[in-house]
Amino acid sequence: MTPNLPKTTGRRRTTRVLAASLALSATTFGVAGCDSAAAGTLEGSRLELPVAGGTAVVDTASLAVSAHTDDGQQLVLSAAADGGLGAPGPVTRTADGARWSYPAKGLKVTASSEHGRLRIKMRADRDGAVNWPVTGTDRAASAVQLPRGEGLDIPVRDGFWNRSAEKGGLAGGTVDVGSELALPLWGYSMGRAGVSYLAPTDTGTSLRFASTGGRLRATAAHAFDAGEDTRDYDVSFSLTDGNPVAPAADYRSYLSQHGQLGSLRKKIRKNPANAKLLGAFHAYVWGDARTAPGVEKLKQLGVDRMWLGYDSGPGPMNAQAVRAAKKAGYLVGPYDTFANGQDPKSADSPTSVWPGRVYPDFCVRKADGTPETGFGNRGCYLSSRAFEKAEPTKHYLADRTRTMVANGADSYFLDVDATGELFRDHGKGHQMTKAGDRAMRLARMQRLSKNLVLGSEAAQAWANKAVAYNHGSGTPVADGLWKLERDKKTWGGYMPEKAPGAFFKPVKLSAELATAMYDPKYRVPLYETALHSSLVNAERWELSYEKLPAQKTTRALLAMLYNTPLNYVLDGPTIAKNGPELAALQKYFSPLHRAAGTEKMTSFRWLTGDRTVQRTVFGNGKLTVTANFGSKPQAGLPGGCVDAKLSGDKQPRRLCPAQLSG
Repeated sequence: MTPNLPKTTGRRRTTRVLAASLALSATTFGVAGCDSAAAGTLEGSRLELPVAGGTAVVDTASLAVSAHTDDGQQLVLSAAADGGLGAPGPVTRTADGARWSYPAKGLKVTASSEHGRLRIKMRADRDGAVNWPVTGTDRAASAVQLPRGEGLDIPVRDGFWNRSAEKGGLAGGTVDVGSELALPLWGYSMGRAGVSYLAPTDTGTSLRFASTGGRLRATAAHAFDAGEDTRDYDVSFSLTDGNPVAPAADYRSYLSQHGQLGSLRKKIRKNPANAKLLGAFHAYVWGDARTAPGVEKLKQLGVDRMWLGYDSGPGPMNAQAVRAAKKAGYLVGPYDTFANGQDPKSADSPTSVWPGRVYPDFCVRKADGTPETGFGNRGCYLSSRAFEKAEPTKHYLADRTRTMVANGADSYFLDVDATGELFRDHGKGHQMTKAGDRAMRLARMQRLSKNLVLGSEAAQAWANKAVAYNHGSGTPVADGLWKLERDKKTWGGYMPEKAPGAFFKPVKLSAELATAMYDPKYRVPLYETALHSSLVNAERWELSYEKLPAQKTTRALLAMLYNTPLNYVLDGPTIAKNGPELAALQKYFSPLHRAAGTEKMTSFRWLTGDRTVQRTVFGNGKLTVTANFGSKPQAGLPGGCVDAKLSGDKQPRRLCPAQLSG
């Protein structure tokens, strides 16, 4: 259970803050669309195409993109490609747009209207790169949306985020869309309008931020690489109403239109045990908490739903403890990973030990033949293709899973598989691209999900149909967190065995980290807007609710506002000390999540100009939640409290988390 550390405001905005509210229905983004008039018009290098909410204009000479909205606004969606493209070839009309080329770059381009979006596709006949779209250049741009974890909305003039990446900001930094963002998108708000950028060809795509005149701009870059199978680049633009979660609503529609949106209701029909996720908090259990008496203590406290996970070290949950958990109505499952292999003679975890010559024969190999170093610089990453090729006859994964759930466990946490940390493998007999790695991981997760309630780490959108829960995408991780976690003196290590400091030791975040990750004025529910009814999302497992005492109230309010569970680590002493507080929070959360966990988030808005009071709606009114992150009452809601109202409630249900702490 070693953490997988990566290698690597002015008047216009205030008006938007107060007024912006989004009915997040598919029709908002032109599913009915403009396709009947999709051919548009072409005059010289000016290609006009209809999109939902207006008209997009593409300059075929430079790939600059602008739009005029139906209500009369003129918007710059992208400046010309950075670094130039060379002279374009002739433009040819197509049924839904046009096609042309940039011979100097070896690029063929098509532009079309599709489901109310402007879609621009590039195909390269040689390796190279393009820096485009160039976004945030319109003077009306007021905020940028970035799906780092759950999601951020960052005013483009904000002083904190305009600092350099080395100082916790974004300026000068680069974000890998395929590996570091929870959703392959970004967006900008522009007064009473906005724009969504969807990049489904996320492998090989990155976003580079710059502070220009004190304003944040984001330029995408795509690397065309035949060996990585990234010779195609696809970007879709949508006009939005400027709401901060509009890009995620657009992406939800996109997933639905392409048959890529999962459904928790369907997952429950296929495996009824998935229903036990509704209303459940999540916890990794240690020591006495992973025994039958420990489970009984939670039940006696009034906790009616839990997901309980345990590591693979000494003393996993036994059959008696699992029976107690299932009798209590809880889900229970082991931590496992198929991604790490070590020499069995010196392996530091049972999950890194494999039969025969899986290690080292299945190691992912770099181009020079050396293995890709594994977790914590131990062993190697194992090739998903090597496993898939061997599975029909060797059954390594099936045998492993069967052993792990022999105690009766009905859930499974598969580390790493759903994250963006993918590999190109040069190993003889199991070569694969990153796209191939993603496909192999998806295949094995889909097999596991047939009989087990499956979760994974920081699940990206491409895995949303396979997993039922996700630990990690609730956390907008800032780079400084990894440095902090490596400081074992401050963060805690992996001892004592029954309550490792890495999980149980409270930590105070630096002011920079606290701002970047948990300041509610920057937090927006992009991930929930896109995927709430598909899976259950929580924070990273090493960031338990008690790990960050200074953020407890904010995190509890965010969890209730987003209708997402809190994540804990528990042992015998913490159940005794914190159990009553956990039980009170779970009692509040349970009926709300049971009612709305399978519903989509249909609205998010700020109710005050300083963003301290926020409101969400699920299922077109089935659940409405209002949270006050400030210190002063607003409209009768005290600071640090949340009101939730189910459709049948006469009065809202109130929770003030700080009042529960002993």
